[in-house]
Amino acid sequence: MGKIIAITGKGGTGKTTVAALAVRLLAERGQGAVLAVDADPNSNLDAALGVKATDSVGSIREEALERITSLPGGMTRAQFLEYRLRECLVEAEGFDLLAMGRPEGPGCYCYANSILRTCVDRLSNSYAYTVMDCEAGLEHISRRTTRDMDLLVVLTDPTMRGLETAFRVLELVKELRSRVAENRLLINRLSGPIPPALEAAAARRGVNIWGRLAEDEEIKRLDAEGKPLVAVSSGNPVLLTIRELLDSSF
Repeated sequence: MGKIIAITGKGGTGKTTVAALAVRLLAERGQGAVLAVDADPNSNLDAALGVKATDSVGSIREEALERITSLPGGMTRAQFLEYRLRECLVEAEGFDLLAMGRPEGPGCYCYANSILRTCVDRLSNSYAYTVMDCEAGLEHISRRTTRDMDLLVVLTDPTMRGLETAFRVLELVKELRSRVAENRLLINRLSGPIPPALEAAAARRGVNIWGRLAEDEEIKRLDAEGKPLVAVSSGNPVLLTIRELLDSSF
């Protein structure tokens, strides 16, 4: 069974950047293929990785509901969903990408969601690593779609509001008794040392701040130019910090 890494935090904290760079680093290890899961409908993990996702799990779910009585070749709905899920994969060198797509619309999705969750779990088992770029907030954890994780990376910006969101994520994981082997809290986009007020707030909660990611001009330039973020130089300080994070966990 492969390792599962989930990246979460409030919107704008850099989850997609960290997820993309983690995919690059894990693919470079050469220990097996990596599955990148874009679980944020508002995310652009495909662009950050330099690929294009044209289909999503959300559209597959809609299609399955529309075709209840007209599935091809006598397929069951479970067979159809698994077949379409594999068609949805974007294949690239060293990794594949699966986009979860838009959230649920009107109608009953319980059966389709249950099958899809089983299919995604089975799919991820065939990869050495799965990296999930989660949607902003607590939705994936509260719905327990990311209940089993080997590493949970919680990102915050250098604000008290962002840190409070990070605290809520960590508390929810405990309340749901999710299986998380390790969690890491990182403060992103710092232009200097960690503010003492944030360190004090974390200490009061008994939360360890694992590290910091500096505001990075190379990443900002690539983003502004619309280039893949995985094209950062091998000596990029953000990339090196994420490598240290992964090396300390696996």
